Amino acid sequence: MSKRKNQADHEDSDSDSEDTPTFIDVDFDFFGLNATIDYHAIKRLLDQLFGVDAEGLSTHALTDLVLSQSDIGTTIKTDGEEGSPYAFLSVLNIGVHNDNVSIKSLVEYVLAKSKGDDAFHESLSTTLRDPQCQVGLVLCERLINMPVPVIPPMYRMLVDELKDAVEENEPFNFTHLIFISRVYKLTPEEEEAMTIAQQHPGKASKRQKSQNTNGETNDRSPDGIYPFHPEDEEIRKFASHHLIFPYSNAQPRNAESFGLDTAGRLMLMPAAQLTELARVLGDVFRPPGNV
Repeated sequence: MSKRKNQADHEDSDSDSEDTPTFIDVDFDFFGLNATIDYHAIKRLLDQLFGVDAEGLSTHALTDLVLSQSDIGTTIKTDGEEGSPYAFLSVLNIGVHNDNVSIKSLVEYVLAKSKGDDAFHESLSTTLRDPQCQVGLVLCERLINMPVPVIPPMYRMLVDELKDAVEENEPFNFTHLIFISRVYKLTPEEEEAMTIAQQHPGKASKRQKSQNTNGETNDRSPDGIYPFHPEDEEIRKFASHHLIFPYSNAQPRNAESFGLDTAGRLMLMPAAQLTELARVLGDVFRPPGNV
């Protein structure tokens, strides 16, 4: 059964007109996770989330774990419950599942990556060792052209689901939350090309159009690092620690390299901030026309 419905304007990037994009109304339905239907789509999204490092992180086992929690988390579909998810959000209790091969791999992974920041590494190591701490791993990913206003409702539903689970004495009374996401890096030359394209939108590439219509601002980053998902910048404001890290399996890049230069992002946030984060996401990424 659908949790709720949300409507959003979605740009048709394949429009015949380069100067006048066509917008269509798309109904997005929110569903619970379904192990029978969603496995392949969720695994693809997890592979996308972890980039070139996905192969070593047992995403098949992680997919099974995510789908085992039918009451925690949300998928977004457009073709009814039998369709494939275009996005999902869930959270796993690291302590409860610490014997699962995927959680073992991910804990080792985030601890290794956090060494890029001594304070972060010390805080994360202490938190994961402390039996009084309940640490949740937040997993959220979507197809690249999904509009960002569909994300806040998922976080609001997650807040409600966690509250209900705690009232039922289920192990979701978190003290801390770990977020893993993705960023891309642009050289000064690529940033300049992007700026020119934004000034002449009719000549922008499809990739540049998708970046501009996916909720991101046109502000240039001082370090050339940009989030794939705009909501990450709001999550970062609530985080006690934040780190951009290189992928372990990233190939060396040069002037001839093809595609975006991507990296991972790791954030640690007090779980008590989740309700306020959900509220802020709803305010910042309110659908056009909603007051």
